[in-house]
Amino acid sequence: MSDLRLFLKSNKKVKENTKYAATKSLCDKDGKPLEWTIKPLTTTESELIRDDCTVEVPVTGKPGVYRTKLLTSKYMASLIIKSVVEPDLNSSELQDSYGVKNPRDLIMAMIDDPGEYNAFAEFINEFNGFNESIEDKVDEAKNS
Repeated sequence: MSDLRLFLKSNKKVKENTKYAATKSLCDKDGKPLEWTIKPLTTTESELIRDDCTVEVPVTGKPGVYRTKLLTSKYMASLIIKSVVEPDLNSSELQDSYGVKNPRDLIMAMIDDPGEYNAFAEFINEFNGFNESIEDKVDEAKNS
């Protein structure tokens, strides 16, 4: 039988923030891509985001029958926004500089290269313990 004390919160390892250069288009004075500070999400935060990004859709040919659908683009953008510590995506100064008024539009404007955005999304997923790729999640959502 295991020692219950080993399961106490004081024994739990804390996952630290990390750095990631989300885009090559934002660089320091030496031309090196700026590193963003990324925090790990909690299970509760992730589930709240998932719930917010899930909708009920009617099943074709079955009146009154619905299935859940994950809005994957909204979900991924929300995971990114909640994970980014720096830059402050809620900064009105930063949003104004890009001509946007919310963090989702800001992240899309800051990382306007689709390949970089997808790579960043994949990094966020992996950092938060999701081993599936974005494509796997899209396929899963389509098949549910």
